[in-house]
Amino acid sequence: MIDTAHQALKKYFGYDQFRKGQDQIISRLLEHKDTVGIMPTGGGKSLCYQIPALLFPGVTLVISPLISLMKDQVDALANAGIAATYINSSLTFEEGKERLASASKGAYKLVYIAPERLEVPDFIRTLERMNVSLVAIDEAHCISQWGHDFRPSYRAIPSLLARFTDKPAVAALTATATPKVTMDICQLLDIDMQGVVVTGFARDNLHFQVIRDQDEDTFLLDYLKKNQDQPGIVYAATRKEVDRLYDRLSRKGLAVGRYHAGLSEQERASSQEAFLYDDLTVLVATNAFGMGINKSNVRFVVHYNMPRTIEAYYQEAGRAGRDGDRSDCILLFSPQDIRLQKFFIDQSEMDDGLKQAEYHKLDQMIGYCHTEMCLQSYILRYFGENAPEGCGHCGNCLDTRDKMDVTIDAQKVLSCVKRMRERYGKTMVTKVLAGAADQKILSFHLNRLPTYGIMKAQTQKNINAFIDFLTAEQYLEQQGGAYPTLALSARSVAVLKGEEKVFKKGRIQAERLSVDDALFEVLKKVRKDFAQKEFVPPYIIFSDQSLREMSARLPATDRDFLMIKGVGQQKLEKYGRSFMEAIAAHEEVHAKQTDQV
Repeated sequence: MIDTAHQALKKYFGYDQFRKGQDQIISRLLEHKDTVGIMPTGGGKSLCYQIPALLFPGVTLVISPLISLMKDQVDALANAGIAATYINSSLTFEEGKERLASASKGAYKLVYIAPERLEVPDFIRTLERMNVSLVAIDEAHCISQWGHDFRPSYRAIPSLLARFTDKPAVAALTATATPKVTMDICQLLDIDMQGVVVTGFARDNLHFQVIRDQDEDTFLLDYLKKNQDQPGIVYAATRKEVDRLYDRLSRKGLAVGRYHAGLSEQERASSQEAFLYDDLTVLVATNAFGMGINKSNVRFVVHYNMPRTIEAYYQEAGRAGRDGDRSDCILLFSPQDIRLQKFFIDQSEMDDGLKQAEYHKLDQMIGYCHTEMCLQSYILRYFGENAPEGCGHCGNCLDTRDKMDVTIDAQKVLSCVKRMRERYGKTMVTKVLAGAADQKILSFHLNRLPTYGIMKAQTQKNINAFIDFLTAEQYLEQQGGAYPTLALSARSVAVLKGEEKVFKKGRIQAERLSVDDALFEVLKKVRKDFAQKEFVPPYIIFSDQSLREMSARLPATDRDFLMIKGVGQQKLEKYGRSFMEAIAAHEEVHAKQTDQV
C-alpha cells in the first residue's frame, strides 16, 4: 500500500519521495497502528495524515488548536484538488451544522475541528455516527500538562476515541516533545511506546545565533534594514514591548505589523492576513501569534526577549524556513529577560511542583543563552537526542571574533559593587563609577567610596552596557523584584583576586540573508497575482523553494514543470502555462540584453 501512497504524494503534492520518517508513520497508519510522530516544524507532519486520509475509505478527523491553521490547511488541500473542510467558531451555527451533515454523507476526506468541539455532546454524537477511519491530533504536546502549551480541552480526546464502535487509527503529531512529554502522550492515548516515531529534531537549514552584550534596538534595526525584502517574525515577551518596537520600526519606514492579545480581533486578523499574503514583511508579536501558522517562506525569526523554555523557543524559532531554505533564528539576550520570566512564573496559578519544573526549564534556557558549545547540539541534547559536537553553521560554530582583555575594567565594576555592599542597582553603580554629582550619590555619601569616578573617562551609557555584559556573562547577578540590586557571583571572586581574566568579544554585525535573482522576483509577482485572484496566501500557490527551482531549471514543457518539487498534476493544469510563459519571456529579454552587450 505504500506504493499507492507514493502515487498520491506525486499526484496531489508534487513530491517524488517522502521525507525522513514520513513513510514509516504512513505505513503504520495504513496498517491501523496508532502512532506518535515527533518531527521538527517543517518536517512534513501534515502529510503523515493527509496521505492516509486519501487512501482510507472514510473521513479523517483532524483535531487542531488554531482557526488560522485549519483555514490554511483546507485552502492548500483544495488547491491540490482534495475535498476538505473545517468546523470552528468562525462559522455560524447553521454553517457548522451544514458542513457536519455533508461530512456525515462522505463529502469530505478531511474535516478539521478545534478541540473545544469535543466538549459539545451533540457534536460528539454526530461524530459517533460518521465513518471515521483516522483521527489525527496536531500539536499533540497540548494534551500533556508537562508540555509547554497545555490545553485542557485536549483531555477530551481519549473519551472520544473510546466512543467509536469501530475504533479509527490514531496519529498524534508534534514538533516539540521531550521524553517526559512523549511518555505522557502515549499513556493518555493508550499508545505503546513502540509506536513512537522520532525523526530527529535537527533543522539543518536553520542558523541559530545568540546576541549578548549589544544594544538590541540597534542590532534589530540594522538586521531588518539589511533584510527588508525578506519576510520574518520578531517575538517580544510583552504587549508593551511589541507596541514599542512596532512604533519604532514603523517610524523607520519598515513594512511592519503587530499582533498580541491586547488588540481587537479585527486588528489581529488584519495583521495576520497582511503578513501571510506578503503585504507586510515583518510581524512583531507576542507568543500569541504563530502556532499553526503555515507560512512556508518565513526567512527569519528574531526573539527580542528570551522565552521561558527551550520547547517554546524551538517551536517559535522553527516557524522560520518551513520550505527548507536557509533561515536565521536569532535570540537577543538581556539579563533582565531572566527577571521577567521569573516574574511570569511567580505570578502564575501553577502549583509548586509545576513552578519548580518551570524554573528548571528556565535554567536550561538561560544555559542556551550562555553556552559556547554548538547551539543546535545544545537544543538536540535537551530533547534527548544524541548530537554531534558542531553543526558548522550556528553562531557559536562560526564565531571568529577576536577577544579583548577587559579584566581591569571588570575589576573596577566588581569592586564598586562590593564597596556599595551589593545594595544598589545598575543605575547607581554606573553613576558612582562615572563620578556623577547626583543628589542621591551625595546624600548617601557614595562619593566618598574609593571607586567613585574611577571610570569617569567613559560615558555612563558605555559603563551601563559593560555592566550588562558582566551580568550576561554571569560575573554579576541581579537580585530582588521590581528594583533589582547588583551582587557578585561566585565567578567574580577569582577575577577580583586576579586569578581569572575577563575577555570581551567584538560586536556581531547584522548580515544579509541572501540575494535572489531577477527571475525569482518575476515568478513571485506571477504567484502574487494568482494568490490575489484566489484569495489565498502566495505560499499556497507555490513555495519559495519551488520558485527558486523554477528559476534555476527553467522548465519549458509540462514534463519539465512536473519535475519541479511541489508541482502536482492539479497545479500543473492550473498554473503551469502562466509560469512557463513568464520564464520564457524573461529569458528572451535576458538573451537580447546579453546580445547587445
